[in-house]
Amino acid sequence: MKLKTVYVCSECGARFPKWMGKCTGCGAWNSLVEDVVAEPVKAASAAATVRHSMTARTGDNHATPYKELEMPSYIRTATGLSELDRVLGGGLVLGSVVLLSGEPGIGKSTLLMQISDILGAHRRVLYISGEESGGQLKLRAERLGVSGDNLSILTETNIGKILGEIDAVKPDVVIVDSIQTIYNENIASTAGAVTQVRETALAFINKAKTDNISVILVGHVNKEGTIAGPKILEHMVDAVLYFEGERQQTYRIIRAIKNRYGSTNEIGVFEMTDEGLAEVVNPSEMLLAGRPQNTSGNCAVCTMEGTRPLIAEIQALVSATAFPAPRRTSNGIDYNRLCLILAVLEKRLGMRLSANDVYINVIGGLRLDEPASDLAVAMALISSLADRAVPDDLIAIGELGLSGECRAVSGLEYRVKEAARLGFKWAVVPYRNLEKRQIKADIQLISIKSIFEILRLLSPQEKQTPQA
Repeated sequence: MKLKTVYVCSECGARFPKWMGKCTGCGAWNSLVEDVVAEPVKAASAAATVRHSMTARTGDNHATPYKELEMPSYIRTATGLSELDRVLGGGLVLGSVVLLSGEPGIGKSTLLMQISDILGAHRRVLYISGEESGGQLKLRAERLGVSGDNLSILTETNIGKILGEIDAVKPDVVIVDSIQTIYNENIASTAGAVTQVRETALAFINKAKTDNISVILVGHVNKEGTIAGPKILEHMVDAVLYFEGERQQTYRIIRAIKNRYGSTNEIGVFEMTDEGLAEVVNPSEMLLAGRPQNTSGNCAVCTMEGTRPLIAEIQALVSATAFPAPRRTSNGIDYNRLCLILAVLEKRLGMRLSANDVYINVIGGLRLDEPASDLAVAMALISSLADRAVPDDLIAIGELGLSGECRAVSGLEYRVKEAARLGFKWAVVPYRNLEKRQIKADIQLISIKSIFEILRLLSPQEKQTPQA
């Protein structure tokens, strides 16, 4: 077998005989990865070989009239963790393939071991590990209190042997940790290469669809924070979940960036403990824990993550700069969005923010992507610059336009009810939201039309007359 070196685009999978800065197939820059493959011969490709072996076991597929299709006896299986089920849209779908990725040491294997124990109570689970031995898995399982009922462990990296073992065990759920360690011996490249990841993932996907098995694949991430391997891998699977968080912190967030069977806006919050991952049923209380009282540069905001309202704490620090170009640091808020808000404050309110360093931070590692947090960011910046505290029982919700106007947001009723539940007494909201509809909540609503009305809210005695 003669080997040759090719360069494969990690975005679209196109092959090139030499390295180029730009892929001519999809236009991506610096996406070509070196790979070693065997020269093509008359024999079928590795992917065709896998599909042929599966077809020999299951028989030829033919088109079936839609009216003859039957609904499965069950369509979803709850994982037992309500936070994960929320992100998945209700649980694991029969015959679906889920890709779970995250930084090393974030807790992916811990989460999957806990899921295996819960699912093992009523489903057969096969846990395939290409990174740990059986003894190492046993050690972690004992620490997490896993009983192991209906749970089988397989430490193998050869895709052919894995498919054969799946046929023997006949599991309902298959967990693969990780897809970068699985290889096909018919492909002349190392495990984790672009070709290997694509072909082995295709084999698991075909197996899931033909045998109605729910498959969870673990994917590593590269230095840019994206899933290692070809970009087409994310298009092949049914759902892509990101496990986020800092290893130095105890809280973890699961976010769906793709889900064919549910919403991509939901998040699940967990806390890493000595006994594994524990669900955080009320994330708002967690995010507000330890919030300083009567301190400038601090403002609360309520953001919507799917159907769940979350109250987060935004902190701002504005200080005189010692450099010709002031620093701008943003953690949890989009940097370009921060620059837009700073420009509006300087142009419309005449604040000299260009002569100050600006630091923005969202407590708890949460990332706020929706524009409804603009008003809270602006109030935190004004509070820090003027060194006047925003009232602790006040929350701000609204989007800012370039003219300084406060624009309406969606789901305001859910946001203010969550704020009232956590003890907030005042809510600064856009005037447009209350213009045609009155919101009933145990909280005083202060409606504003533009950013010019923010300054009076920083004085407690001036907010005693809320506008309808």
